[in-house]
Amino acid sequence: MSRAVALPAPVPSAGAVVELMKPVTWFPPMWAFLCGVVSSGVPLAGRWPFLLAGLMLTGPLVCGSSQAANDWFDRHVDAINEPERPIPSGRVGGRWGLRLATTGTMLSVAVAAAVGPWVLLATLVGLASGWAYSAPPLRLKTSGVWGPAACALSYEGLTWFTGASVMAGGLPGGRVLALLGLYSLGAFGIMTLNDFKAVTGDRAMGIRSLPAVLGIAPAARIACVVMLVPQVVVVALLARWGAGWSAAVVAALVAGQVGLMARLLGDPAARTPWFNATGTTLYVLGMLAAAIGIGRIA
Repeated sequence: MSRAVALPAPVPSAGAVVELMKPVTWFPPMWAFLCGVVSSGVPLAGRWPFLLAGLMLTGPLVCGSSQAANDWFDRHVDAINEPERPIPSGRVGGRWGLRLATTGTMLSVAVAAAVGPWVLLATLVGLASGWAYSAPPLRLKTSGVWGPAACALSYEGLTWFTGASVMAGGLPGGRVLALLGLYSLGAFGIMTLNDFKAVTGDRAMGIRSLPAVLGIAPAARIACVVMLVPQVVVVALLARWGAGWSAAVVAALVAGQVGLMARLLGDPAARTPWFNATGTTLYVLGMLAAAIGIGRIA
């Protein structure tokens, strides 16, 4: 009896590749990158090529390739949670998901090396974090602590660092580093809320996200506290540094989040998507207000 020969998977369509790389997820790192640009206080004149390269790097390249890697290593979980995604649905078949993730990673390193050494360092750390988040043996996403922490650092801190480094042409100042660290810490809460949509599959596959382990209501309370505390520290620092108007704007945005969180906690399972569209928006607007404040006093 002859064996059937497995045919290679066809080249995926451009639409399936774009869907795999999830352009909607590029906004947070690109926004944080722009916050880094603004926080540097350096004029844009003469820096436009670096600015465009940084936007491409933080969005389509690093974030896009990390999303492809995540979907490749999560294909069995996605078959339960979201079977319509490109890989479990077969629209990106064979090992194309892994190839796309690897190619994007190599391009990211090449672009970062051309921009500058500090950008290259941040990119390497971000890529390592992205692969460690999804791939064995570390697979940080199986932890309710290390998984959200890796995402928060990559999406907010490293991209903010990249933006400031691109403009300053070197290591950002201490105030910039303090802000990006605090907003990265607060983003841990946002990443925890993002895990709510995959609780069923996470429990089935042994992924110990906070909502899967603690339950949705306790995880929601933790996420809210972790989001709020660093922002309160940001307000205090901005006031101390003489950026009073910026501190006032961030304080008002924090107050708005508190009101939205009160409603979220009434039914976190149902209201998390709503909060992601409202409370998280106030959070990222606060990032920009803080960045403008220290950019003006730089």
